[in-house]
Amino acid sequence: MGNKKFDVLALGELLIDFTEGGGSAQGNPLFEANPGGAPCNVLAMLKKLGRECAFCGKVGDDLFGRQLRDAVRSLGIDTRSLVMDPVYHTTLAFVKNAPDGDREFSFYRRSCADVQLTAEEVTQMPDAACFHFGGLSLTEEPVRSATRQAVSAVRQKGLLISFDPNLRPALWSSAMLAKEQITWGLSQCDIAKIADNEVEFLTGKTDLMKGAAILRERFPNIRLLCVTAGAAGSYAHWREVSVFQPAFLLGGTVETTGAGDTFCACMIDFAVEYGLDSLTEAGLTQMLRFANAAAYLVTTKKGAICSMPEREQIEELLCS
Repeated sequence: MGNKKFDVLALGELLIDFTEGGGSAQGNPLFEANPGGAPCNVLAMLKKLGRECAFCGKVGDDLFGRQLRDAVRSLGIDTRSLVMDPVYHTTLAFVKNAPDGDREFSFYRRSCADVQLTAEEVTQMPDAACFHFGGLSLTEEPVRSATRQAVSAVRQKGLLISFDPNLRPALWSSAMLAKEQITWGLSQCDIAKIADNEVEFLTGKTDLMKGAAILRERFPNIRLLCVTAGAAGSYAHWREVSVFQPAFLLGGTVETTGAGDTFCACMIDFAVEYGLDSLTEAGLTQMLRFANAAAYLVTTKKGAICSMPEREQIEELLCS
């Protein structure tokens, strides 16, 4: 892999998001094949912020897998740890949008390439300052063991570790297994981005401050915890400091795919830039405003990987 050290290395799923694109002349629904997958969505936004990034995962050596490989490479993300599998097909997700921009997913993932990543295939990952992974890498074997090995390896190297539960109930064999594996992921990370529904799933609390307090007590290893609440805004918790910032509600939402990943990337960028030892309330407020603005902008376009906003667009929104 050479001696290059990246800012962020992410491991996980890389897939095609088929998003609704109107109807055909025959009245059939049309879907656009957008590159997707939470970890690469995060890296795509980090590239927009000027970070050097690398990805580790697996796609099929098929039409969609080659499309994904080329799309990721075109963004400048290192793909030397992306495995092209000649046997298993690329994972697909069909996304149906509700009028409010929310989504319903149908996954074609069983026995597909991303879950076939093995422990042997993560032994030569490049070096980085931060390692990011998500809950979908823990749903089943062999990718679960590969992820656990990768986390163990980067922890030994002292990397900053970021985790996003990214709960998709349909991809878990049971809620109990999902809770068990997400709990393990949270126990391994230094920073975490968690959504409001995931807070309730793990703690039983709809009050996000109470839920966050439970998670912080349960996982003292998490030094920076961010909670996203969609249109309500977001929270950041660091030591005794807790900050809230409202979302940007300016209309024009096309779909919300990638909004959480965009926010997560901004959180990681902030942690890599400033570290986790000397944060301030003002700094955390600035981080949340920036992340909320970026997340809003990505909802005004279709897809995620190819729709991430430029830093200048975010800053322009913040100044408006």
